[in-house]
Amino acid sequence: MATARSVAERFESLGSVREGLAGVDYLADDAIAGVVFLADRLDKPVLVEGPAGTGKTELAKAVARWAGSRLIRLQCYEGLDESKALYEWNYRKQLLRIQAGEGAGTSWADLEGDIFTEEFLLTRPLLEAIRADEPVVLLIDEVDRVEVETEALLLEVLSDWQVSVPEMGTVVARRIPLVFLTSNGTRDLSEALKRRCLYLHLDYPSVEREREIILARVPELPGHLAAEVARVVRSLRMLDLRKPPSVSETLDWARTLVILGVDTLDADVTESTLHVLLKHRADIAAAARELKTAG
Repeated sequence: MATARSVAERFESLGSVREGLAGVDYLADDAIAGVVFLADRLDKPVLVEGPAGTGKTELAKAVARWAGSRLIRLQCYEGLDESKALYEWNYRKQLLRIQAGEGAGTSWADLEGDIFTEEFLLTRPLLEAIRADEPVVLLIDEVDRVEVETEALLLEVLSDWQVSVPEMGTVVARRIPLVFLTSNGTRDLSEALKRRCLYLHLDYPSVEREREIILARVPELPGHLAAEVARVVRSLRMLDLRKPPSVSETLDWARTLVILGVDTLDADVTESTLHVLLKHRADIAAAARELKTAG
């Protein structure tokens, strides 16, 4: 049986990972760069955990952009099953072929051999990533949202890098993809899955790092405003909010200030644009009260 093969040494060094990601506007620290580098060298998936909006999904996208790899995304949700994660058969097309064959007097034995072929196979993200000839980054997003049974399916695929299609045989990965699994921590993942992966925890960035991210992604925003945006966002995250502002919402706010031509970030401007940062009425009210108190 053929075995899955790795694309050796996608990344030259830990430093090259940091520089490469910075080149696609993702600012990685040593911990992030180190895990990405080792995932490549050890052929291991990366489990990225942390609060929503800390850049987990964006990390996989950034690695794919920098490496010039195809990004294949499996968005996880409650009820995700094998037919949506791996493959399913095109039953409507199969039925049409059966009806046509029966009309022409074709035997069932011949029909059965004909309808379970490549022509009728609908590949889903996992099988698509395994069958890919080109370099692939596989993003399994929000893995904590699937049931334990589906998690076991993922573990089997990521352990053996192969998929069994009963009607066609075993499909072995042509080259091992670089895999990122993200989790918001809504439930504990199995120890078996964790053992299979390298682990990376992403939290909200420091004020200085968020300022750097803002300047990298919204370069038209003046430096002093970027610092103020980062400071205000950090203060909001310290409140008891239902949904603290994510990094992507910070960037949306920075772009909003550019569009509005804001030169100075005062309490009035901040309060009038809180809806860009916060998406719950109670959170906006709490933040407005805090601004008035601070003012």
